[in-house]
Amino acid sequence: MSRLWQNDFGGYIFCATFAHQNKSIMHKPIIYQMLPRLWGNNKANPVKNGSLQENGTGKFSDIDNDTLSYLKWLGCSHVWYTGIIRHSTKESAEGCIPSHPQLVKGKAGSPYAICDYYDVNPYLADNPEDRVHEFEDLIKRSHEAGLKVIIDFVPNHVARDYGRTAHTEGHPVLGADDDKTVHWKPENDFFYYVGEALTLPTETPEGMEPYHEYPAMATGNNCYSPTPGINDWYETVKINYGDSHTPTWDKMYDIIEFWASKGVDGFRCDMVELVPPSFFKWLISKIKSAHEDIIFIAEVYKKELYEEYIREIGFDFLYDKSGLYDTLRAVTEKNVNDNGMPVELWQSASGITRNWQFLNSLQPYMLNFLENHDEQRFASGFFGKDAQSTFAPLYVSLFMNTAPFMIYFGEEIGETGMDEEGFSGQDGRTTIFDWWSIASVRRLRKLIASGEYRTLDPVAVEKAGLKGKEAEIFCRFASAIRFAASDKAIQNGTSYDLCYCNASSDGFDKNRHYAFLRDYEDHTVLVAANFSNREAVMKLTIPEHAFEWLGIPVSEKFYPGKIIEITVPPMGGIVEDLI
Repeated sequence: MSRLWQNDFGGYIFCATFAHQNKSIMHKPIIYQMLPRLWGNNKANPVKNGSLQENGTGKFSDIDNDTLSYLKWLGCSHVWYTGIIRHSTKESAEGCIPSHPQLVKGKAGSPYAICDYYDVNPYLADNPEDRVHEFEDLIKRSHEAGLKVIIDFVPNHVARDYGRTAHTEGHPVLGADDDKTVHWKPENDFFYYVGEALTLPTETPEGMEPYHEYPAMATGNNCYSPTPGINDWYETVKINYGDSHTPTWDKMYDIIEFWASKGVDGFRCDMVELVPPSFFKWLISKIKSAHEDIIFIAEVYKKELYEEYIREIGFDFLYDKSGLYDTLRAVTEKNVNDNGMPVELWQSASGITRNWQFLNSLQPYMLNFLENHDEQRFASGFFGKDAQSTFAPLYVSLFMNTAPFMIYFGEEIGETGMDEEGFSGQDGRTTIFDWWSIASVRRLRKLIASGEYRTLDPVAVEKAGLKGKEAEIFCRFASAIRFAASDKAIQNGTSYDLCYCNASSDGFDKNRHYAFLRDYEDHTVLVAANFSNREAVMKLTIPEHAFEWLGIPVSEKFYPGKIIEITVPPMGGIVEDLI
């Protein structure tokens, strides 16, 4: 049996099936999420709460052909550029007009407090006056590298100073024609508190006049009050979609059409649960009538809404944060420090089975991930504590089905997110609010520039830029991603859960082990994950039903009832080629 295996030199190579794959039938998307502001920043020794001048910023041009070639080599099909659309910031440099400091979280500001839907952030451009063209060039470079481009669509809210600090001429400004003498009317873009001024929970900087908003507008997280709290999205205002088709719908459609016409291939739609489903059903249908290949990814957290958003509204993929991600996190956090204590049902690896049973036919539409800009880094002290623990959940999330998988930049080298950048403190997340530079990502970019990543040799990779465990993590992680992007059983195959028939086996711990088959045509692979901090010698029986269900031919080497014994490292995974 062939497998992803470690050679005598410490490098990781592919199983024998890699060479003869029919790439024309592969379709499992692999998405790479990056923040250009952070990706390309080479500024060493950034300072807490530092300004753009102190801490620097990455540029569109830093996402060069070397970077794009690396992403394609890694196995990525899409790249999600986060923080592209112009948002409120405290900076006045790099072509930016500063927003009032009371409206900006951190020094750089939130990428989700949009101040102009038709513009990109000036500081991302080498020439701020030519910034949209520079982004168009990035789209073109990405396409030439064989990568599709995803950006954010933020439909629920905008920055409080939307249209005031920035406005692209020739396009409508939300709220410009609103009747502010009423709280609500269908034709208004926003909600108003007539006769009441906005009271913000943030302090007015010394020497400045407080931010003035009269009448006050409702806040983006459905805070219908003129006095939002510190935990509300106080820097944003809620968009009004009315009860049916309104002019606001047309304005939002125009935004999507604007970017689609520039070559954007997909939109990650922020907080769709706060927007009427009827709007998205209309929007997606209308856009796809003109751009049929564009994909829409929904940020959804209520599992009971999954089917509606896929079957009725028309989204292509949904975040499976509340399903597989939360399940894998619970299992990982329990077992990464396991000392043999009893495992509660919700913390058991058997919860993975219950999750896919709940999803049923919706599985291919889930976007699987272990990290993104909202969640804590896997290797942080708040989660897995060590990137070495990533491989058990990775092998499940990546290999379990045909659903897309997302990588968050730096994840492939075990970035910890444990810097104290400023606004959010040390929280295990990579900041989206501050000007910052990430040391491990700088090392990754050095490796990319050298081209040595292609060796998948930890010694060569370390010499080229990475340090310590980063080199080993990278080689293991990259090998897994490349395998997922190339193996026909992983790309296209049917899944078969082996846990039910091995639950009582002496060689299988249902609370700490997980195993399944992936089968396509004449190719079958076995995937096993060990959610324990101790090495596992698993003894797995392949039942007759698996052969019948998957159509696997019986042979002298592979037959019903056959016991397969495999050794899986602590918090690790194994992929074996059975046929």
